[in-house]
Amino acid sequence: MAKTIKTAAPRKAPAPKLPKVNAGELVSLLDYLRYAVSCFQQADLVFAHGTTDPVSEAAFLIGEALHLRPDQFESFITARVTAAEGKAILDLITARITTRKPAAYLVNKVYMRGLPFYVDERVIVPRSFIGELLETHFGGAEGDGTSLIDDPLAVDSVLDLCTGSGCLAILASRHFPNAVIDAVDISKDALAVAAKNVADYGLAEQISLHRGDLFAPLSQRRYDLIITNPPYVDAEGMAGLPRECRAEPALAFDGGADGLDIIHRILGQARDHLTAEGGLLCEVGRDRPQIEAAYPDLPLLWLDTEDSEGEVFWISARDLV
Repeated sequence: MAKTIKTAAPRKAPAPKLPKVNAGELVSLLDYLRYAVSCFQQADLVFAHGTTDPVSEAAFLIGEALHLRPDQFESFITARVTAAEGKAILDLITARITTRKPAAYLVNKVYMRGLPFYVDERVIVPRSFIGELLETHFGGAEGDGTSLIDDPLAVDSVLDLCTGSGCLAILASRHFPNAVIDAVDISKDALAVAAKNVADYGLAEQISLHRGDLFAPLSQRRYDLIITNPPYVDAEGMAGLPRECRAEPALAFDGGADGLDIIHRILGQARDHLTAEGGLLCEVGRDRPQIEAAYPDLPLLWLDTEDSEGEVFWISARDLV
């Protein structure tokens, strides 16, 4: 009688172990900051969700554990941490390393341009460069030739495509106070998060949320400004996403085989939804070479920010054909 050979179940990779912390070893907020940075670097974490390095990531998590705003952190850097506070900090450090989830998901919060927004795993963690560009290129620097729209008060309508958590729509409301803003997303879950953020900022009268595929739910409406941070990761990039990014909804990343599926559609349809003097502001990550190759005759204006170079383009309605 043949013997049945049982194959051993695959072993799970051991969970990362944090260095043991004895009582009294970590005393000040600075002590916990240094410890967190060391742990994050040892664990080889990826920082791409509102922070770009282990120091800012650690400061963000510690600040949240201590109920401190980012602008208050340095004021208390030498302050002693209580035992209960220390445990809360260490719990967050452990969770960040063992789960590899973005820090924003651990505390249900992210900051954009200094404003706090609610996030959870139903929506991508917002980190668009468009928030900065709204400040620098839309009436915020008068007379230096960088403004794409000179008078923000004259903007009557704004569309935020692929709104996700609604952060860009909310930031747009601050720069264009007279504008009616429509925000669209295909994800019901994302819109639930956006609705919470819109309500938290008391903007339900100014911002309307729509569920649908790009321009589909908008009929023939036209806008003075369209902003969008659509999915633009190609198939190769999707396969190589770091674990932190794999915790986010794939729908928010997946731009098809070459990453341009959604961008092609936006460029093909935007003209029909812009006013005569309107324009499109679109974030595309590192897809600039592919876009320029696909649209050699479009006069795209590529914009830089403090942390990016040529990852967002602007094109006016009159230049779209």
